[in-house]
Amino acid sequence: MEAWLQSLLAALALPEFGLSSVFVVAFISATLLPVGSEPAVFGLVQLNPALLWPAIGVATVGNTLGGVVSWWMGLGAHHVADRYRHSPTHLRALDWLQRIGPRACFLSFLPIIGDPLCAVAGWLRLPLLPCTVWMAAGKLLRYTGMTLGLLYLWPK
Repeated sequence: MEAWLQSLLAALALPEFGLSSVFVVAFISATLLPVGSEPAVFGLVQLNPALLWPAIGVATVGNTLGGVVSWWMGLGAHHVADRYRHSPTHLRALDWLQRIGPRACFLSFLPIIGDPLCAVAGWLRLPLLPCTVWMAAGKLLRYTGMTLGLLYLWPK
C-alpha cells in the first residue's frame, strides 16, 4: 500500500498532471480528512504563473465537490448524531444551522469546522443546491485570497 501511495504521489507531482493534482488534493481536503490544499495550489502557481486562475478554479470545483460528498455523508449519518442529540452544544449548533440555513455553508472554507459543517447541513437535510452555491462562494474566496496573498508574500 505504501509503495502504491508513493507512486501515486510521484505521478501527481509531474507538471502534466498539475491541475488534476490540485483537483484531487482539493477534493480530498474538503472531506473529513485533514489535508490542506492551499500548498498544492500555491506550488503550481509558483511553477507556472499562467495557471493562477485555472488553478483557483479547479481547486474551487474540487473542494466544492468534496464538500458535497461531506453533505451526502451527513445526510446518511442520522444514527451517529442521534447519540449526541441532547447535549447542549449539539442543540445550540443545530439551532444555529437551522436558523441560518444553506448560507451557513459559506463558512465551509474555515479550517476545522468547515468540513463537518457541510456534513451537518446534509444531516439536517438543508437543500443541496443552495448549500453547494454557498460552499463554492466561500471556497472561491478562500483560494483567491490565500493564493494571491501567498504570491504577494513570496513573489517569484
